[in-house]
Amino acid sequence: MTEATEMGAGGVPRVGIVGGDGIGPEVITQGLRVIDAIGVELETVDYDLGGARYLRDGVVLSDDTLDEWRNLDAIYLGAVGTPDVPPGVIERGLLLKMRFELDLYVNQRPFVTDTHDFVVIRENTEGSYAGEGGFLRKGTPHEIATQGSVNTRMGAERCIRYAFDLAMERSKHVTLVHKTNVLTFSGDLWQRAFDDVAAEYPEVDTAYNHVDAACIYFVQDPQRYDVVVTDNLFGDILTDLGGAVSGGIGLAASANLNPSLTGPSMFEPVHGSAPDIAGQNKANPIAAIISAAMMLRFLGQTEAATRIEQACHACAEVEGSTEQVADAVIAKL
Repeated sequence: MTEATEMGAGGVPRVGIVGGDGIGPEVITQGLRVIDAIGVELETVDYDLGGARYLRDGVVLSDDTLDEWRNLDAIYLGAVGTPDVPPGVIERGLLLKMRFELDLYVNQRPFVTDTHDFVVIRENTEGSYAGEGGFLRKGTPHEIATQGSVNTRMGAERCIRYAFDLAMERSKHVTLVHKTNVLTFSGDLWQRAFDDVAAEYPEVDTAYNHVDAACIYFVQDPQRYDVVVTDNLFGDILTDLGGAVSGGIGLAASANLNPSLTGPSMFEPVHGSAPDIAGQNKANPIAAIISAAMMLRFLGQTEAATRIEQACHACAEVEGSTEQVADAVIAKL
């Protein structure tokens, strides 16, 4: 991951901790154990947010909390959501609100196994998730629902530029994934932005895949990829597929980044709150630990991040309780 900041010698990063729901607090606890074991000091601030908090007092994410977060260096989130909360309440009120308000415009997901190593850069604040649309004659036989996709040149270009910067640190190859043959407006904007940025990076090779073809290649030939850049909706789908072909979604880590540093970035495993196994010490903490490593790298702790990532990959096949898996990672540091 591109290092967005370097902490000063006397500067201890301030990190907001959102354990959340279900297995979230369990895996975050182990991630913090690993950070402590490697000797990185953090100043942590705990926040009680998620489905359980919403059911208790109706709070999802207040503006006061958002204002506090603007003074943090990072946010480390376990998982949020409970079956008793209607779909969309926590997603839009917490996760999407966080992305939009803190301008977390890059979602970065690494996929590393013995056979492949690639990363997906997903635009994180626009597209189909921007909320454009509405109903006409709702609840009648003639109901109409529209759901637009918002794509700005600035939004696409800054995400694409981040992908090229990252590729310069890796194998110097970037693939744009879209559906330009059908989405002739948004696809055209993305393709032109991609071509213009690519011209500034002559050392980087480029490719283009339609998203349906990319789904096939993710399964049959993931070795072709180094850095993939795509829009919000396609990135959401592709990253889950990438997790499935890279050890399972339970091992998938992610970063929601504000590379401009106008606010904190957020780091989280993407496996969900898994309420069916919560409190049983069964959850695999590897995704949370890799997310912690991504956070440390973004905060300038490159050596510690690399050591943690290497330890996690060495322990990818380790079985045991949540705590035992983390113990194995710590033993490999």
